[in-house]
Amino acid sequence: MESEAIRDEGLLAEWDLVYSRPQALRDVATHYCPGCSHGSIHRLIAEVIDELGIRARTIGVAPVGCAVFAYKYFNLDSCEAAHGRAPAMATGLKRVRPESIVFTYQGDGDLASIGGNEILHAAVRGEQITVIFVNNAVYGMTGGQLAPTSLIGQVTTSSPFGRDPALQGYPIRITEMLATLPGVALAVRRSMHAPAEVRKTKKAIRMAFQAQIQGLGFGIVEILASCPTNWHLSANAALDFIRDEMVPVFPLGDFKVADGLND
Repeated sequence: MESEAIRDEGLLAEWDLVYSRPQALRDVATHYCPGCSHGSIHRLIAEVIDELGIRARTIGVAPVGCAVFAYKYFNLDSCEAAHGRAPAMATGLKRVRPESIVFTYQGDGDLASIGGNEILHAAVRGEQITVIFVNNAVYGMTGGQLAPTSLIGQVTTSSPFGRDPALQGYPIRITEMLATLPGVALAVRRSMHAPAEVRKTKKAIRMAFQAQIQGLGFGIVEILASCPTNWHLSANAALDFIRDEMVPVFPLGDFKVADGLND
């Protein structure tokens, strides 16, 4: 009411809109747990799509996992793939409708485990798709089991004594692996554990979509994300876990950036 009075007195000429929901994001509640990074990552993707003006021709592909209902949250054409098969579905969509901008939204259990073959060969072929890879080092939806990206010593429901490399191997660094392939235009890793890192994540997502728009090849943005529920941590402590435990194992940075993307 005080602001209205100030405006009525002519001291404030008009209101400036500084924050609003992106058109590419529906005005609905999500099913994600408190403190989960998925909702924030959704917003970053939606903001980039709006800013690039590509919503009308963008198609999202979500597989089984925590983001299984992503099609309910993005206000654009979307479809559901079988567990791990989002890159295959995205490949078909992009080849049939090459004018479309196609992206997959995948977790680490989906992409790095059952979908490992799919993501590898999509990258080998240099498919013109964008992959958003959310790495929270655990199977989130199915009960907190060990994932291919779980850390050494990390306790999960299927590694109650902590991940032992002699039994379960080592965490897999998918993004570094894919960066070695000629068909890959962009391979970067970012994080959601601090405001500065969130801004860098948005910039990386934008670069990934630009790589597809420019026809440069396959693009992947890996994002280190929190899972307070399955890590048994508070939301704030989960962000610290990313910084202190995940980043040393999964270093942030650009592993491959095609010429022209930083111009």
